[in-house]
Amino acid sequence: MQSLISSFFMALFFEMSYGGDWCYQSQSPCETHCKGPLEWHEVNPECGRQRQSPINIVTKKTLPDERLTPFEFKGYEHAFKPTLKNNGHSVKVEIKHEANVRGGDLDGVYKAVQFHLHWGKNGGPGSEHTVDGEQYPMELHIVHMKEKYSSLGDALKDPSGVAVLGFFYEPSTAVNRNYEPFISTLGSVVNKDAVAEFPHSVSLHQLILNEVNMTSYYRYLGSLTTPGCTEAVVWTVFEHAIPLAKSQLSEFSRLKFDGGKSMVDTFRPVQPLNGRLVYRSGSATVLSSAALLVGAVVMALRLSHPN
Repeated sequence: MQSLISSFFMALFFEMSYGGDWCYQSQSPCETHCKGPLEWHEVNPECGRQRQSPINIVTKKTLPDERLTPFEFKGYEHAFKPTLKNNGHSVKVEIKHEANVRGGDLDGVYKAVQFHLHWGKNGGPGSEHTVDGEQYPMELHIVHMKEKYSSLGDALKDPSGVAVLGFFYEPSTAVNRNYEPFISTLGSVVNKDAVAEFPHSVSLHQLILNEVNMTSYYRYLGSLTTPGCTEAVVWTVFEHAIPLAKSQLSEFSRLKFDGGKSMVDTFRPVQPLNGRLVYRSGSATVLSSAALLVGAVVMALRLSHPN
């Protein structure tokens, strides 16, 4: 009995000393043992390393790279009925059919594994990456791993084993009909661990930009944006944004974290570049200093008046 009690207190001490779970800043005051973004390195030391994501992309400091050619997609046109899950930090869809991407100076073929999103509050600022200081309402991450790997865990051991395609969203006056199956399913996954199937089949192509708008993008080497923050990600962040009505963007704020708190502001703050270079494809925009100043003023106004 004494041994059992000792084991219990040792386990409790270990949890208190080394972290426990992680959470977003919007969950503050966090539950006991729950670490916010500034403490994620206590959950996993890799979160404090030098190649972390997301970042602020300063367009005038990006370098043109002629190797950043258009991507080739295979299986993205395949229609399927996704299963949506609230995992307590976001909503996620596992991609179980064959879909892959190549080109764009990627190191071979990368197969799609899953996609998830990061958002703000009621359509307010919520993207993880920012561009010249501007934060979009939401960001989609389609996670891929090198074709030769059988698990994401194996791919994360390779410094370029994972490729993530990042897409911003922007408010639109019109409803994006391609997203209606997605939006209508959110009400069925409000609470953590809730799972629901889309009412209609969709394809990955339906959820992203058309290919003519995917030739403008930025590239850098980074990490996962949640613990364990593994530095094994080749990031592609597209310049053009996917339009969604404000009402559609606001639907994501109906979801709940574990414990019942509103699932809002699900983004990690931008991380230092630490000397990394950010590249751009030939058609990506570079803003002038004057435009950067205007953008900074607009961003400050948005943050002070989020609604």
